[in-house]
Amino acid sequence: MRSAAVTASAVPVAHRIGGVTAVVDVPFGLQEAKFVVPATRPGTVGKAEIVGRLRSSGAPLATVLAPAGYGKTTLLARWAQADPRPFAWVALDARDDDAVMFLRSVAMALHRILPLSRQVLDALSGPGGPTLTSRVPRVGSALATVERPLVLVLDDLHEVASTSCLDVLAALLDYVPEGSQIAVASREAPALPLGRWRAQGRLDEIGVNDLRLSQEEARLLLAAAGVELDAGASAALVERTEGWPAGLYLAALSLRAGAPASAGAAGFAGDDRFVSDYFRQELLSRLPAAEARFLQRSAVLERMCGSLCDSVLETARSARMLEGLEGTNCFVVPLDRRGEWYRYHHLFGELLRDELERSEPPAVVRTLNGRAMAWCIAHGEQEAAVRYGQAAGETDAVAVLVDALGLPLYYDGRMETLEEWIGWFGEEELTRYPALAVYGAWLRMLTGRHAEAERWLAMAERATSTIPLSDGSASIEPWVANLRACMMRDGVEQALVDGDLALQRLPPESAWRPAALVVRGAVHALSGAEGRATDDFSAAVKTGLAFGSADVVFVAEAELALLALKRGAWTEAGERARAAVALVEDTGLGDYSTSAIAHVVAARVALHEGRREDGRAALARAHRLRPLLDEGIPWLTVQVGLELTRAHLALADPGAARTVFEESERILALRPQLALLVDEMRELRGHVAATAGPAGSWAMSLTGAEIRLLPYLATHLTFPEIAGRLFISRNTAKTEAISIYRKLGASSRSEAVERAVEVGLLERSIYPPAASFTLDG
Repeated sequence: MRSAAVTASAVPVAHRIGGVTAVVDVPFGLQEAKFVVPATRPGTVGKAEIVGRLRSSGAPLATVLAPAGYGKTTLLARWAQADPRPFAWVALDARDDDAVMFLRSVAMALHRILPLSRQVLDALSGPGGPTLTSRVPRVGSALATVERPLVLVLDDLHEVASTSCLDVLAALLDYVPEGSQIAVASREAPALPLGRWRAQGRLDEIGVNDLRLSQEEARLLLAAAGVELDAGASAALVERTEGWPAGLYLAALSLRAGAPASAGAAGFAGDDRFVSDYFRQELLSRLPAAEARFLQRSAVLERMCGSLCDSVLETARSARMLEGLEGTNCFVVPLDRRGEWYRYHHLFGELLRDELERSEPPAVVRTLNGRAMAWCIAHGEQEAAVRYGQAAGETDAVAVLVDALGLPLYYDGRMETLEEWIGWFGEEELTRYPALAVYGAWLRMLTGRHAEAERWLAMAERATSTIPLSDGSASIEPWVANLRACMMRDGVEQALVDGDLALQRLPPESAWRPAALVVRGAVHALSGAEGRATDDFSAAVKTGLAFGSADVVFVAEAELALLALKRGAWTEAGERARAAVALVEDTGLGDYSTSAIAHVVAARVALHEGRREDGRAALARAHRLRPLLDEGIPWLTVQVGLELTRAHLALADPGAARTVFEESERILALRPQLALLVDEMRELRGHVAATAGPAGSWAMSLTGAEIRLLPYLATHLTFPEIAGRLFISRNTAKTEAISIYRKLGASSRSEAVERAVEVGLLERSIYPPAASFTLDG
């Protein structure tokens, strides 16, 4: 559950608004250097003709595609200097290969020049729903309403390869307003519908041929690097390198270091396998030994500062070395204005790492990464430590780090990153590190992969490890017991045993305690022990507030409201329900699956008080979350289903009542030992059966599967692509879409989206009716 102790600290971002500097807190921290337009060095080639072409382009997307060393970043930086529009810049890296992190980086870049609302920023800082259909529209709608055209640059797009990230980019393109553009630089063509966009006139493409240097441009580059060649030698060098800027620059450095002119980049181009040999023979071999050693060994680092290099290389005065390298060549890139942090130019770094691995034993590389991990741990950079530790083969240390970061990553919405890290460990290793197996089981349970969740839970149950756990627990037993209790796979009686064990053995400072109290409270409620349930839910509110666990608190408040409602204490139920919904809204957790219980109880209260429109609005919000509720947390799913059924019966919506009730029955068939919920289902079945006719809100009779597909209708994805994202067949996607059209009284995707916005199944503020939708299949 979300905790203040594990949530990223807010970062103030300053904006100039009407001549006044306003500071807006961003609820997540990112490196400032990622969002700064790189300075262009003296002597870099301007490519004025290409810059002019980009400036005059009306296409919403511009791609700059070429291998490493072709000056893609320099071209975009020159464009930013020449264009009057503001540039929102993102330098992507491997950490952005997570849909939430990718979108967060985009939002941060936009926020620096276009202040985003608190609602948009909060939607990116918690677990929430699917990124493509819940988070992207919020950022996209903000982009669509910019008053002044801008350019969003995504540099090094090849660093993000996941389908989820590329879907985010493609979806954002539909929100780009007239006069604005998205520009991407990548070493290779991304897996995007470029052909479709090209045919639609939405794409401007810059490639290798545009970026090759002419003889005059090459002469300017060589002169800036301190090398003067006669016209014949210069022309020969351009021919041998095929105008590859990095090849020319490597040749210039080697000539400056003393290589004969005849050796100048003899016979290689940008993708030639001999580049590494040339780099080693003609450049590294001519540098002072200490400098070459520094370059090679520091290349294991993603970014560098003097202190980090001193620790990794076991040397001194690294800061001075970095400063000198930055001043003498273009392969060391400054990352801040203070001259503290640097990185290597990507191509140069790759060449150095290749040479390090060729010339040093693997143990040396592991040792360097291990020292980097130790420095990062000592300086509070745990996420960087995880990656260095993985490269160093420090399995035990990495397991401890991932355990400590597991809850923070989950509550930060970065499940893709957490799943990647856990995926590094094999089944045998997971039994040695049971905390990771528990995290894996939770992730799978919450994302509908129940068979896998059972397997991962079994691995944790078999564990005999005594490695200390991040929350101070003496063993994995209370973690496993809490998960078993939540899943209720063996019925309520066993869940109570597990819930008691979890709370007996979890330390007072454990971040798992608030959630464990909610789970045991639910078990007591299902057992008919209302007093004990009330005690546990009340304790969960108190403990959750102390931990800053907003999602625990609103679930506990909603459960207390539900207990009050069942005993006829409608005043208390209303107070509790309003408190739960207010907390959901204040914390931006409206897309979190468990907020459904808060909305549906609020709807029941509103209908009891005669506020039918308020009740319908609350029901619509609960319906949006139905696809996220399944047998993973069966008791909560059935609770929501029963209360939705009762609400729709009160509204004379028999179609909606039957649909939701039947889905709840399917969950109960999978988890049949849910005590009082079984009795409630039996009693309610008669009321549902007694209703007749299609009267009422036909839109609310959409099934959970149809509601899951509904927001994808507002994206760029075709039906086959939607089917792939949802792991269903193309025919199923088509069938569900046709059913949606029928129930919403629509004849097309765009009309269905507009109707869904009207009835509240899609949020009006983030799915504007004027948005551009893909109409074909």
